[in-house]
Amino acid sequence: MNIIITGASKGIGCDTVKTFAMEEGNKIIAISRNKHLLEKLQMECRAMKSGKDVFILPCDLEREEQVTGIPARILEYFPAVDILINNAGLLLNRRFEDLTSFDFDRIFSGNVKSIYRLIQVLLPYFRAGSHIVNIGSMGGFQGSAKFPGLSLYSASKGAVAILSECLAEELKDRGIKVNCLALGSVQTQMFGDAFPGKQAGISPRQMAGFIAGFAKDTGPFINGKIIPVSTSTP
Repeated sequence: MNIIITGASKGIGCDTVKTFAMEEGNKIIAISRNKHLLEKLQMECRAMKSGKDVFILPCDLEREEQVTGIPARILEYFPAVDILINNAGLLLNRRFEDLTSFDFDRIFSGNVKSIYRLIQVLLPYFRAGSHIVNIGSMGGFQGSAKFPGLSLYSASKGAVAILSECLAEELKDRGIKVNCLALGSVQTQMFGDAFPGKQAGISPRQMAGFIAGFAKDTGPFINGKIIPVSTSTP
């Protein structure tokens, strides 16, 4: 399978790349701003017998001119896309009254606009049966418990969920599935930075295994869904 994963330099994205790299026949493009960490990831994957086809693509998805150039770069490695996992995102824990217009623009650019841009430029390269998986959050899942300080983050992830539903309807005639996984807390560096001292019950590796399995094995029957992935109830 031909797979693209964003936010791949660390955390869930990094472990998702490694999970796919364990399977023979997968070609994976790992996208992140951090070239150094991508190179480290590539070395780790290529140390596996099955990880030789992991390629890195340093890119800032918040910069439109860099996103526009992505198709030409992925065509160096494969001609069509089977799976796109939009994992890259930003988390900000700040009281509503202290938020700024810069915060608003940055969070919605990093969490929503980057997904919109990437899917749009890759649209000609998805083939029938391909699957776009957008990584959302329980913070953006209607009816779930909400937390102080996460108003912008949660609102942006709510936008990702609705975007996923709309794209699933718009792209179904092309045979392209779009789903959104609303993740609960995972013990990533981003989580630790936003919530110092708190512990999540799920590791990045555990979540990566679920995401990889969902992306490749859902079959034709799950499309346009926002699926909560959490050990707690809403």
